[in-house]
Amino acid sequence: MPSSAEVRQALTAVIDPELGLNIVDLGLIYGVEVEDRTIVVRYTLTTMGCGLGPVIAGQMTEVLSAFPAEDVRTELTFRPPWSADLISAEGKAFLGI
Repeated sequence: MPSSAEVRQALTAVIDPELGLNIVDLGLIYGVEVEDRTIVVRYTLTTMGCGLGPVIAGQMTEVLSAFPAEDVRTELTFRPPWSADLISAEGKAFLGI
């Protein structure tokens, strides 16, 4: 099974279609847990009404399916709400912030 860090690294392949930045650097990943043969990713979206949520969730599921887990879950939350403060330094540079 992968480590939490390996899962997080794999999730950098998931790109927010509107911003063109990966969801890890965008600060959308709130937590990754790997236990036994289960992977759980807790994430958020930039807004509650984000119409691209299903696209991002689908990309995450596709990326996570590469791991030999028996159970892979993505859990969407809006607590705490996302803010631009969560964007990594690399992400801010990419976005010109």
